[in-house]
Amino acid sequence: MNSSVQQIKERLSIEDVVSAYIKLERAGANLKARCPFHNEKTPSFFISPDRGSYYCFGCAASGDIFSFVEEFEGLDFKGALKLLADKAGVQLTAFTQEMKEAESEKEKLFRIMEEATKYFEKNLEGSTEVLNYLKSRGLNEKSIKDFRIGFAILDWRKLYDHLKSKGFSDTEIEKAGLAKKPTPSAVGTSPLSRGRMGGGLYDRFRGRIMFPISDSSGRIIAFSGRIFIDDGKSAKYLNSPETPIFSKNAVLYGLDKAKESIRKNNFSILVEGQMDLVLSHQAGYRNTIATSGTALSTSEVSKENVVSNLGLIRRLSENVVLAFDADKAGFSATLRASRIALSLSMDVKVASMPEGVDPADLISKQGPDAWKEAIKNSKHIIEFLLVKILKDAGEDARKVGRDVKDKVLPFIAALESSIEKIHFIKKISDLSGIPELALKDDFEKVEQELKSEKEEIEEAQGSLAKMNRKDYIERRLAGIAFWKQDSELENKFQQFLEKYRDKKNDLIFEAELFYQNSEDIYLEIDHLFANWETEKINEKLSQKMQELRRVKDKAEEIKLLAEIQELNKKKHDPSIKNQGHSE
Repeated sequence: MNSSVQQIKERLSIEDVVSAYIKLERAGANLKARCPFHNEKTPSFFISPDRGSYYCFGCAASGDIFSFVEEFEGLDFKGALKLLADKAGVQLTAFTQEMKEAESEKEKLFRIMEEATKYFEKNLEGSTEVLNYLKSRGLNEKSIKDFRIGFAILDWRKLYDHLKSKGFSDTEIEKAGLAKKPTPSAVGTSPLSRGRMGGGLYDRFRGRIMFPISDSSGRIIAFSGRIFIDDGKSAKYLNSPETPIFSKNAVLYGLDKAKESIRKNNFSILVEGQMDLVLSHQAGYRNTIATSGTALSTSEVSKENVVSNLGLIRRLSENVVLAFDADKAGFSATLRASRIALSLSMDVKVASMPEGVDPADLISKQGPDAWKEAIKNSKHIIEFLLVKILKDAGEDARKVGRDVKDKVLPFIAALESSIEKIHFIKKISDLSGIPELALKDDFEKVEQELKSEKEEIEEAQGSLAKMNRKDYIERRLAGIAFWKQDSELENKFQQFLEKYRDKKNDLIFEAELFYQNSEDIYLEIDHLFANWETEKINEKLSQKMQELRRVKDKAEEIKLLAEIQELNKKKHDPSIKNQGHSE
């Protein structure tokens, strides 16, 4: 019987999968597109329907439908498997008994989060007061159900007891971020509080409306809890801590439900709160995501090779509308999100909100049409900032000049297009009365200050993207070696095995699904290893090119050029590349 992977590949062609994410053009028997994994203006990303694979001549990204979804969506293999199985209508077979017994830590955490979500949902069904509150805020029953909103009862360990009854250990419950050990300040000094909590774990979330946060495949990975009855001491929102399955800067609330609409409409709407998001979806804007419970990352790929939340959004669409609250905190959040989005080459607009009104209030009190107008009338971040500066400064021309230099020109410097830069400098001059020549002088100074920083960011992102592909190949090779228990393979890939030993069960599962029906597994290994060596050479080339840009000594420059030439020879000549490898 065919494995799940084979069934999925039989039902989904690489064209089907990739075209759902990016626009493809016909190029003879193949297809081409602008690569989603690095910035480029000319298409160098090619898809071969016959081989069921893709390759980018610009950044060397390559693979099949599974690797594409993993890299594009920022998922692990099992997340990509679930997403593609759902798309293909393939029922995933249960793990073998061995795999059940060796269930990985992450799998247990996914199961415990799902069980907690069901528990919170059931609590909400029996909490008329909480349901009435949600409906008073404008949420309908379908939205409550679709977003799996729940309720954590105001009790020290109701969830903990429930999870224990389902067979989960204290270690697993704590690692999932659902319970924690009492501290002296939490227990208090009174015998009553000590008696209530005891010395064991107690629930992290109590007396809160629970919003589950999912990864892009729909698996619950965290929670954000809004306090129901304010006691004047507790935070309004309490979020899950970082866990082995939850990285705050790798996901946004609602992303799993918004991604299709973002692709279709070619823009996303970024709001702050969960209520803002749910009501925006309810109003028909399903391309909305929220920052609440998560954290925006300053780069597209983290140092751990995890694609950031805005990095994922950018791959779906380069256009984003920010719709944060119209208070001081909301304005600061708008500035920060804008800087990050612009650094990722996104086109950023801002929706103006009435003072003291957030998107949830606007939709529930003034209706979906008011929200539609706010989105429709959104302004580019630079225009939005300029209007605010002119309004706040009044007649103080010096203050306008200082604020334009300090607050607006850095945003213009972040733009890629020279035409856009000239456009906004002229617009500032027209609206503020500052001469264009003076603006250009200050702009050149600002741009020079930011130039080296931008180059370093681009270099780091390029290196991380290469590392991500190399790591992917290493994982595949380690998985095969673990699965086959072949002493020759184990010796050859010893460095990989040590690096991925804590993920052994996951990698065996992945290798088993991919290669159990392979006609020549050792041919697959040779192909993977050759790609790994190419990635190693690419890494060295990138390092030498960075050194070349910084070197000032002529003799050192000649030496580096010779080394780069030699590495390029190795990259394109297999007989040279494989010298020293007798395997």
